[in-house]
Amino acid sequence: MDRRLINIGFGNAVMANRVIAVVNPKSSPMKKLKDEARQAGRLIDVTEGRRTRAILVLDSNHVLLSSVQTETLTQRFQPHADQGPEEELP
Repeated sequence: MDRRLINIGFGNAVMANRVIAVVNPKSSPMKKLKDEARQAGRLIDVTEGRRTRAILVLDSNHVLLSSVQTETLTQRFQPHADQGPEEELP
């Protein structure tokens, strides 16, 4: 199980194993997803007033807004080559 915390900007982090998708916020379906989450009280905005550059969908059905580029966040989810294989915690 992946227990890493991923930095999503401004000192905020999310558990890597809770994220289902990292998507671009510009498409119409993603704008609708964001609006529906806001109405349902499932929207978490960590942009600190900056432009939304990525939307993260969590396994709890929450929608998280980040001002970090989708490409940057995707790279942060990749395991580093210099690290050994991850060990499973008991």
